[in-house]
Amino acid sequence: MSTSKRYDRIAFVASAGDETQLALAQLTELHGNCAPADADVVVALGGDGLMLQTLHQHMRTGKPIYGMNRGTVGFLMNEFSTHDLRGRLAAARESLIHPLLMRATDIDGAVHIHHAINEVSLFRQTNQAARLRILIDEQERMSELVADGVLVATPAGSTAYNLSVQGPILPINAALLALTPISAFRPRRWRGALCH
Repeated sequence: MSTSKRYDRIAFVASAGDETQLALAQLTELHGNCAPADADVVVALGGDGLMLQTLHQHMRTGKPIYGMNRGTVGFLMNEFSTHDLRGRLAAARESLIHPLLMRATDIDGAVHIHHAINEVSLFRQTNQAARLRILIDEQERMSELVADGVLVATPAGSTAYNLSVQGPILPINAALLALTPISAFRPRRWRGALCH
């Protein structure tokens, strides 16, 4: 299949804002708007929140997802333009995003499993600080962290909640995760770690 035909069928998803809905109408008039199941590519119009939601919804389809910023931050998004969308899609560099698979065992022994593209966070559930043992890929990284919680952020999520709790910003293609405490009590001065 040639590159020019690769993106004939485009599915647009958009957040609810007026500016975004106007962009959706413009692009739909120019390119149509097919169902995501039938599309060659899914184009997300909005901010990083919509991009993450779209990645979650379509992560198992194998379809490429291209974001155009109609939100506020847009760290994961490309610049919005109605000009030569198919050419921009064909010229786009692919970035693979590997979601986290979190398995947490609670105090009652129940196991909780979730996928995350941005980050996984655990918070205390009582008025007392949480006592956490942290394993990554079945290897113990910390025998005890006493804190309000902890989060593990991917590069895609490093500029979100991770940054607001003083975690590091990771380059989008870095093969790293940020392990960041939330209000650490012990070890008190521990600021987190980078993990492969």
